[in-house]
Amino acid sequence: MPALAPPLADALIARLAARLPRVAGQCAVCRRWSPQRLCSDCAARYATPVPRCHFCALRLPPGAGPACGSCLRAPPPLSHCIAALDYGFPWDRLLQRFKFHDALHWRALLVELLDRALLDAEAPDLLLPIPLTASRLRERGYNQSLEIARGLAQRRQWRCAAGLLLRVRDTAQQASLQLDARRANMQHAFAVEPAAQAGLRGAKVALVDDVMTSGATLFEAAGALRRAGAASVQAWVLARTPAD
Repeated sequence: MPALAPPLADALIARLAARLPRVAGQCAVCRRWSPQRLCSDCAARYATPVPRCHFCALRLPPGAGPACGSCLRAPPPLSHCIAALDYGFPWDRLLQRFKFHDALHWRALLVELLDRALLDAEAPDLLLPIPLTASRLRERGYNQSLEIARGLAQRRQWRCAAGLLLRVRDTAQQASLQLDARRANMQHAFAVEPAAQAGLRGAKVALVDDVMTSGATLFEAAGALRRAGAASVQAWVLARTPAD
């Protein structure tokens, strides 16, 4: 049997490692020996919960809240928004590898970190990952948000309905746009699968995504779900980009 090319071999090893039981190994951040995926020192330094806006998950000063000034003036179409981490060192590099470079062996750690942040979250009827466009799904081979949603659904015994929310319009990558152009870029980008719409009416929904920057993607998806009859829509993200 011919040897696999190095990139294919690395991808295969990563996929197999993601399915093996966890024993002792290296901390994902500092690389020291640890029985946990994230050692206690790095958890305390980089994954400690902080006060966040109830509706957009921006970090708030201690004692402030429950919402930031922007959400008080114009509430987004989310009943609650939760972020496990700030998008910065060391999570930005890890999430980039997870999202673009087939580093699926990080899924268990990322699911665990998001799960820890959901202590005060209302249990949803449906867990919905933010879908990718067909072209980006072909390019990457997987949807990072679906990977997180599936892991969380397995952990909490929730229903993950991956095909209910559809990406119906190709859009420019949000990261390539200025913040004020991102909302327009996402307009009419999502729709609800017609055959599943009856099951959405009156349902409590939680959207799952990897990174939230301006909120435009999640707000547009939440609006589509509310118009289709969802009773409430939460958003759960691994990381929130800090305010400028």
